[in-house]
Amino acid sequence: MLSPLSVAHVTMLKYPVIVLVLTSFLAADVSATNFYRDFDITWGDGRAKILRNGKVLSLSLDKASGSGFQSKNEYLFGHIHMQLKLVQGNSAGTVTAYYLKSPGSMWDEVDFEFLGNLSGHPYILQTNIFTQGRGNREQQFYLWFDPTKAFHTYSMLWNPKHIIFSVDGIAIRVFKNLESLGVPFPNNQPMRLYSSLWNADDWATRGGLIKTDWTKAPFTAYYRNFKAKACIWSPSGGSSCASKSSSSRANEWLAEEMDLRRQKMLRWVRKHYMVYDYCKDVKRFPSGLPRECKHNPFP
Repeated sequence: MLSPLSVAHVTMLKYPVIVLVLTSFLAADVSATNFYRDFDITWGDGRAKILRNGKVLSLSLDKASGSGFQSKNEYLFGHIHMQLKLVQGNSAGTVTAYYLKSPGSMWDEVDFEFLGNLSGHPYILQTNIFTQGRGNREQQFYLWFDPTKAFHTYSMLWNPKHIIFSVDGIAIRVFKNLESLGVPFPNNQPMRLYSSLWNADDWATRGGLIKTDWTKAPFTAYYRNFKAKACIWSPSGGSSCASKSSSSRANEWLAEEMDLRRQKMLRWVRKHYMVYDYCKDVKRFPSGLPRECKHNPFP
């Protein structure tokens, strides 16, 4: 999940935003969210709190410790949505991580990492994918809104065809299944959903140049409206989707593709808001870019 990339500050670009009306999942699960039911607080010594009868969860960080939680269920494929409101003000040095991960030394992982900022400067959203213990697939973006002022939805669609990262329903990254070309893809290790808020001022803000200002602590991020259309994994019974057809309405996400509209929005995000792409970093890979960079138009 960690990647000590040097992140240079760039002034946030100002471009017209295409607003999408999202009703399918935002409205459906507001009343269904129950953090007591779906998650366990795993660390933080009281810094993580479940609020409003299970509808909201908060993570906090101070000089002594951060905090985190994990899902009760493991998933083998899923369409995961969570709304987050990030740490406000001077959050330099902090990282809010929201990710899927399997256990073991050859783990798979799908990451959203929100790199804190100095007041008035934009957050950087870093995405990464690990397969069989190997990552180094970072892509970084600015957001077209202030993620500290209101809740926004961050989604991961993980099916046998690809992994799609989305923000408020707009795809920002696609990692295709290219196993036929020898590129490992996470398709056989169940993953649990995790989130944490922690101090990473050795690398997170401008490559570690900006340190955490502990006079601003505690730093707090908020979560709500979790939804998972997913294949729940049971060690004794396998996947809950094993006996269900992907063509059924409930499991259409298992075969979901990128349509032309979503591809257009993806290109818009990459053109105007992408900060870093490992597939263009020839200095980092002097022996040649990773194989998926050649064959995947949006890795």
